[in-house]
Amino acid sequence: MRRIALAERPDWRATAEREGFAFHTFDGERYWDERAYYQFSEAQVVRDLQAPTQALHALCLDAVARIVDSEALLTRLAIPPAYFDLVRQSWRSRDPHLYGRFDFSYDGRAPAKLIEANYDTPTSLYEAAAFQLIWLEEQIQRGGLAPHATQFNRIAEDLVQAFSTFDRQGIFHFSTIAGSVEDRGTTDFLRRMAEHAGIATRHIDLQDIGLDARGRFVDLRGEPIARLFKLHAWEHMFHEPFGPAIQASGTQFVEPAWKSLLSNKGLLPLLWEWHPGHPNLLPAYLDPDPLQPVPKGWVRKPYFSREGANVDIRTDDDQRVFEDGPYDDAPYILQRFAPLPRFDESYTLIGSWVIGDRASGIGIREDDTLITKDSSRFVPHVVLD
Repeated sequence: MRRIALAERPDWRATAEREGFAFHTFDGERYWDERAYYQFSEAQVVRDLQAPTQALHALCLDAVARIVDSEALLTRLAIPPAYFDLVRQSWRSRDPHLYGRFDFSYDGRAPAKLIEANYDTPTSLYEAAAFQLIWLEEQIQRGGLAPHATQFNRIAEDLVQAFSTFDRQGIFHFSTIAGSVEDRGTTDFLRRMAEHAGIATRHIDLQDIGLDARGRFVDLRGEPIARLFKLHAWEHMFHEPFGPAIQASGTQFVEPAWKSLLSNKGLLPLLWEWHPGHPNLLPAYLDPDPLQPVPKGWVRKPYFSREGANVDIRTDDDQRVFEDGPYDDAPYILQRFAPLPRFDESYTLIGSWVIGDRASGIGIREDDTLITKDSSRFVPHVVLD
């Protein structure tokens, strides 16, 4: 695994705009950054990333099966009791799902260590699935990369396959909160994948979804929403006014309610408890006293934080790295500190995607600190021996 400098395409911004990648820059700072790329060998990808991703996904599905049968475990994961049946039934009905992402600390030598799992909202999906592949193809065409360079990246084709398991009859609605360019770009990409699978789609802002007199969620035309992809986290939905209407609405939600158990950092202590010493897991425990300073060599994380918010690191040499945020209303975990590897001046996090139930590809984020945030850069990769 190496980080290699490469001249950026002079027209990459125009390409991004043409391809619908409108969030390539945030507040004047690069989000997409192709001034370098990461190179992996085929063995590193297959042995150190693909295989652990597949194995950890199996452990996660096994965890869901164990958790839904235990009110004690559902309570431990801070699922509101009013939604126990919704979560349980969505699993027992095998409600279909699309994706998950494991975030790994990996340096190309030691086993990849799971930092967290994200199975609900698809941050960085478009960049990983589509734009870095465009970058690869154009760099090969322009002579910047060897003709036999590839990527670990079947994400788009596997998404089409995942959508093909859904009924093609009727409209599949896709929703996100109005005003987020990133979220809209991501949902529009997913809509295109659904359309490639022969499914008719329609966008609706979350704020425009209504509830009719029969308890059905409806769109602005008053038509019932039979299937809804919602780029909106379950932990928020459980506490919003329309939440009680979900179970009887007749709407099929994607991702399904059982995903609330996997995009929850309370899962990490359970995985360690059930699989102690697993080479890709880190020791993790419920934090008994979040008001105390983080012990040296550990990381404090709230169950529901996103994009690094409210993460508190105490390094092995007793340095503190902390990112403020709004996620202070749920339990916390302590996880053994596994520092992200540093390449040049950047700390590197690998997001490894599961699409359907298949390890499908990776995306890489860089930051100047040990905490990967919403502003962290996305950098492409190649596989080349």
